[in-house]
Amino acid sequence: MAIPLWLGAYAAGLALPTKLEPPIWHAHEMVFGYAAAAVAGFLLTAIPNWTGRMPLQGGPLAMLGALSLLLFGNLLVHLGALDLADTAELGNRIGLVTLLMLISLVGGRIIPSFTRNWLTKARPEVAPPVPAGRFDLAALVVTGLTLLIWTIAPDAAVTPWAAVAAGIALVLRLSRWRGLYTVPEPLLLILHVGYGWLALGLLLLGVDGLTDMLPATTALHALTVGAVGTMTLAVMTRASLGHTGRPLSGGPVTKAIYGLTTVAALLRILSPLAGNRIDLALWLAGAAWSCAFGLFAVFYGLVLLQSRV
Repeated sequence: MAIPLWLGAYAAGLALPTKLEPPIWHAHEMVFGYAAAAVAGFLLTAIPNWTGRMPLQGGPLAMLGALSLLLFGNLLVHLGALDLADTAELGNRIGLVTLLMLISLVGGRIIPSFTRNWLTKARPEVAPPVPAGRFDLAALVVTGLTLLIWTIAPDAAVTPWAAVAAGIALVLRLSRWRGLYTVPEPLLLILHVGYGWLALGLLLLGVDGLTDMLPATTALHALTVGAVGTMTLAVMTRASLGHTGRPLSGGPVTKAIYGLTTVAALLRILSPLAGNRIDLALWLAGAAWSCAFGLFAVFYGLVLLQSRV
């Protein structure tokens, strides 16, 4: 529901009942409204289920670095809304960077693991993903440093070069996970696609800083609509099926959800090329996004309300 509201404010002059500037509100709601809820669900349900450990509670839960960073970023946005400090944009960047680092870290664990398990059963003749090693650690370090630099100094001369290096590192890392062999299983392929959006977004961030070829929003929406949107839906669909005892395979509705999300991301990053039809491109991107999440809410809501198979 937040995306049609935002498009109404952006393209049709709809007044939003908020003290935040509309672009700040849009970023804040997607990062701290939607994505933070997805992170909470992931940390409290999927992680304990996949690792066989009890969920964290109390103090240990409160001390999780990701949640602490999201809390701090959210606080900075609200200080900006109260006119106490000019920190709203910084707060949104901290929130987004936290999400991107989680995708880089957690995705790097679950994607090759799930791919290895599936290939063992479906394609035993195919070599499994390359085990994690020093290269993976180096890629994570470069990505983490890049995101830290972009958070603190987005306009620094070193930022785009670091982004290009991180994007290349993640492309190489992703290429070691045998993603092309997962095409027959959408539930697995979409994880590779989501990680690919992260790599592409960092590359575009570098290109944006080094040239005038792209508008600043291109990289931003590759990282948000593409990486965050795709990866959260990928994990939510998989976790919903797994937790209810259903086969880990994507059916027609799930495929439609993934397809609509991908279309939304592509339309959003390409919309600046639409010229005087940019508003139409934005509305189509928003419609694809809202339809994807609407389908998820209805279809998987019914799945979660039913008894475990």
